[in-house]
Amino acid sequence: MAAFVVAVAVAQQRRDAFVLSRDHPAIRYSTGDLDNPIVRLNERLTKGEVRLTYDAAHGYLTSLLDALAIPVSSQMLVFSKTSFQADLVTMHNPRAIYFGDDVFVGWVRGADVLEIAAADRRQGSVFYTLQQKAPGAPGVPVTLERKTDCLACHLSWDTRGVPGLMTTSMYPLPDDPNAYANGFTTVQGSPLTQRWGGWWVTGDTGGAQHLGNIPVMPAEKNFAHPRNPKAPLQTVEGFFDLKGYPAATSDVVALLVLAHETTVTNLIGRLGWEARVAEAEPSADASARVKDAAGELAESMLFLDEELLARPVQGSSGFAEAFAASGPRDAKGRSLRDLDLHTRLFKYPCSFLIYGAAFNALPPAARQAVYGRLWEVLSGRDTRKITQQLSAADRQAILQILRDTKPDLPESFK
Repeated sequence: MAAFVVAVAVAQQRRDAFVLSRDHPAIRYSTGDLDNPIVRLNERLTKGEVRLTYDAAHGYLTSLLDALAIPVSSQMLVFSKTSFQADLVTMHNPRAIYFGDDVFVGWVRGADVLEIAAADRRQGSVFYTLQQKAPGAPGVPVTLERKTDCLACHLSWDTRGVPGLMTTSMYPLPDDPNAYANGFTTVQGSPLTQRWGGWWVTGDTGGAQHLGNIPVMPAEKNFAHPRNPKAPLQTVEGFFDLKGYPAATSDVVALLVLAHETTVTNLIGRLGWEARVAEAEPSADASARVKDAAGELAESMLFLDEELLARPVQGSSGFAEAFAASGPRDAKGRSLRDLDLHTRLFKYPCSFLIYGAAFNALPPAARQAVYGRLWEVLSGRDTRKITQQLSAADRQAILQILRDTKPDLPESFK
């Protein structure tokens, strides 16, 4: 299955991973109940409440994005061979990825299927495909099919031992035919110098020394690509035939948000599984694992592991504006989706995924452990150096926004 997003394995950022079977009795990933946007979409499709429409240029892509409320402006273009449909992917036929808060869609021009990943309320990431062929018999609904073979790539240490999301950055391969691909996953703490190898990047990256916009396969070295990959590239128009692509951008702000979202989504998945095992089989070790997973999730939600921006960045697709407009706001009009883009990604560094279905569905004890760690940092009780990148003004603003917009906060937050 497609490597949906970029996760870099920076050793000091890794603490631990879920180590038991995905079909442990407390988990039952293969057979347990599911609750995610694709399950609900399939139910609506089966009942005839919604219908996906096919067109020759995109197949079901645009109709599926509309049904899932995923903006076209989130489009990112990856041309490294990191998909199970890699034989169709080149620098001039990149795989397009689109995402919302809990669903990720991959489209390859000329491919037989769409690739979909959904963040489930219980099971971490669950993977699906949708056949890219015209409808068959009238009255037979189009539905999305669950896939588990994707776990060959999407269940690893990089995803914290649970089915998860990855974004891979690739170094260019040398001409040596015996050379092995040299890639790694990127997370929100990954330096920009390690990101986006094998990706088109549009928008102003502030001159960052990233790896995007250059060929990674020897056979593609003669393909058209920017002479100066650091220079702002507002569109990929002119570099390859855009027929079928809904947009001509691979937005840098979307790429940055994606790294955060995949990082936190995987950590939520790991915490949920650790907590369910601890409930089923209580032990000191299980409790310690829950505490560790909750602490790491809370710190990542507060961006304590964030790679800061050396210079301002600016998107090229309208994604930044659409993203910021869609979140709840406090009495002063502030939102956790407000972007900074000058020295860091978000103006108020606390993850918008705190509102998400997967976070809200965490076992109560696990969710309270996350809140406990958040409170230690936001209240100023934790005075370690790692917490000091959040100023007193940052902490106060985050607390005020949460108090106005998150109804289930513990009493300690109020």
